[in-house]
Amino acid sequence: MPRMALGVAYDGSFWQGWQTQPSGRTVQDRVENALSTFLTEEVGTICAGRTDTGVHGLGQVVHIDTAVQRRMESWVRGLNALLPDSIAVQWAQTVPDSFHARFSAASRTYLYIVRNARVRSPMLYGRAGWVYHALDLARMREAAQMLVGEHDFSCFRSSQCQAASPVRTLQALEIDQHSDFFLFTFKANAFLHHMVRNLMGALLYVGQGKNEPSWMAELLRHRDRRLAAPTFSPDGLYLAKVDYPQEFNLPDISAREALFSHLGISLARC
Repeated sequence: MPRMALGVAYDGSFWQGWQTQPSGRTVQDRVENALSTFLTEEVGTICAGRTDTGVHGLGQVVHIDTAVQRRMESWVRGLNALLPDSIAVQWAQTVPDSFHARFSAASRTYLYIVRNARVRSPMLYGRAGWVYHALDLARMREAAQMLVGEHDFSCFRSSQCQAASPVRTLQALEIDQHSDFFLFTFKANAFLHHMVRNLMGALLYVGQGKNEPSWMAELLRHRDRRLAAPTFSPDGLYLAKVDYPQEFNLPDISAREALFSHLGISLARC
């Protein structure tokens, strides 16, 4: 049966995460409902990464198996006509049976935007995190370097995490500042439940001077979630890009390009 890959973007503020729930208020539920109507048959999706309530998707990738034939443009326009305004298919492409949205992924990149200002902005509600204490970029960058590489991330793992192992390889953790905004880039082979939000909480503690950068190494060594900072809000977190082997020839849009395209921010400014 032919396999189809779809790139999906969504504003997570309206949804109870990606994974299907009895309430039906999830991105997966709405995407599968639209697919079933579009294809006139029940269809299940496999995604690259399950995002939590309030977390956004810019580069989510899913695959489905169906024998129904549709023009490529119809996959995008037809599905989007059936989806709510907060969810939209960005591209569609036929892939070989060897492609798997989750298991074929080589890495995943999450972005987190934080606005550092004394007063919150209602225009950024749900789209960016907010910290009113001053943040020190150099301190956060020093702490971030201790997290790069293969580590046991038990101290940054949710108690509800179902992963078989807490060991992950964080390939990159970059932090940039532009005016009042900080952009955090996390790239890894895979992430644990709440891992990015827990890392954010700890990095922001360091940035505010509550702990020294060396605290990161201590947290990794102790492997105890109770010693780390609280989980930070999901508001500014985006699943921005999923990387696959070149053999699948999927659209290759950088994480930043995806973010700035959707938010209407110029790349030249950051």
